[in-house]
Amino acid sequence: MEQFPCGRRVAFFGGSFDPPHLGHLAVARAARAVLALDTVLFAPVGAQPLKPHGLTASFEDRLAMTRLAIAAEPGFAISLADAPKPSAAPNFTLDTLLALRTELSPDGTLFCLMGADAFLGLRRWRRSAEIPFVAPLIVASRPGWQLDGLKAALPQGLTMEPAPGSDQTGPELPGSAVEVRSFLLRNPAGDAAPFYLLPGLQVEISASQIRDEIRERICDQVRAASGSPITSRQLLPKAVFDYIRSRGLYR
Repeated sequence: MEQFPCGRRVAFFGGSFDPPHLGHLAVARAARAVLALDTVLFAPVGAQPLKPHGLTASFEDRLAMTRLAIAAEPGFAISLADAPKPSAAPNFTLDTLLALRTELSPDGTLFCLMGADAFLGLRRWRRSAEIPFVAPLIVASRPGWQLDGLKAALPQGLTMEPAPGSDQTGPELPGSAVEVRSFLLRNPAGDAAPFYLLPGLQVEISASQIRDEIRERICDQVRAASGSPITSRQLLPKAVFDYIRSRGLYR
C-alpha cells in the first residue's frame, strides 16, 4: 500500500474502476463535501470475488486510469490496499478495511464509500454484517429510494433507524446542494454504527455501458464526423478517455 494520507476523516472507495468515470468522481466529491472528509482513497480491486471470470482491463491499466481520473482533485488519493495478492486470492472488503484501520491515527475515522449498485449487492459480500462496524457506510443512493428499500438491502441481522437530526443539507457544490441523511445500524448484539445516505445524486453511469459503447463504436473520427453522440467521451475524464484510446482498451 502507498503511504497512508494524512487526515483524521478518511473514506475508502473501492471498486473495479473498469474504467473510472465521472460518476465515481461525483460520488466522491459529494461525500467529501458533506462529511468533511480529509481524504477519499480510490482503491482499484485486484481480484473481485463476485467476478470470478476476472475484469476487462488489467489491474495496471485500471490503476493508471484511476490515477489520471483523480489527478486534479484535492483530497483524493490512490490506495493499493486492494491490489492483487501474491497468492492471487480474492480481495475481501472487510479484510482491507481492517488493515487500513491499523494505518489510521488513533483519533481518526475510517468510512466505507460505495454507490447504489454496490450497496444493493452488499448481502453477498463476505461477513458483510461486520463491515459497517469497522467503517461506517456512506452510500450514494438512487433518487427516490425509500427507507424500506434501504432496509431490504441490509445484511441479514442488521436493522436501521433514523438518527436524531438525520435530515440535513451539506455545503453547496457548484450549481447544487448535496444532502446527507443519517441513520443508525444495529446488530443483534446491540452495537450501533452510523450510516450516511447521499440521496438523489442522480448519478446513472454504468461502466459496462461505457465499455460496450467503446467496443461497438470503433472509429472515433467517423463518429465525430457523422455527428453521432460519443457517450464514452462524455462520461469519462478526458485523460481517461485518451488513455483508453491510446491503449486500445475495451475493443
